Formats: sequence, C-alpha cells, structure tokens
Amino acid sequence: MKITLDAWVVFGFLAQFVFFLRFAVQWWVSEKEKKSVVPMSFWYLSIVGSVMILIYAIKREDIVFITAQFLALFIYVRNIMLRKKQEAP
Repeated sequence: MKITLDAWVVFGFLAQFVFFLRFAVQWWVSEKEKKSVVPMSFWYLSIVGSVMILIYAIKREDIVFITAQFLALFIYVRNIMLRKKQEAP
C-alpha cells in the first residue's frame, strides 16, 4: 500500500483530530465536575468534525463515510436542540 501525504490526507487527519477533541473535552469536563458530563462543546465539536469528515469523504467518494457522517449530523443537531430546549426558562 502506497501512502501519499497530500493536502487532502492532512485535512482528513485534521478532521479526525477535531472529531477526537470532543472526547477529550468531555473527559476533561467530567473530571473537573467529578461526574459524567456531556458539555455543549461536545456536540459542537461533533458537528464540526463530522462536517470536515463528510467533506473528506465526498472528496474521496466514499459512500460509507458519506452516509455515516451525513446521518450522524442529524443526531448531533437534535441533541443541541434538546439541550437548548431543556435549558430554556
């Protein structure tokens, strides 16, 4: 297998890193609070990372990742909507 490090591969790694950051943020906030917490930043990082991975998947014409990331976006947006509704006075 030949690995070529072009701009799209770098973008793909960056997308995966942003997507990973959501877990690091969730862990950090949970440790700080001494309980399991899913902060809003987790959902926003989920959206940003997912959109970046979706862009990468479209460029690579990978229908599996295109479908997975596209569908996951609905879940992330819905969770944000539920949280905002829950936090509204």
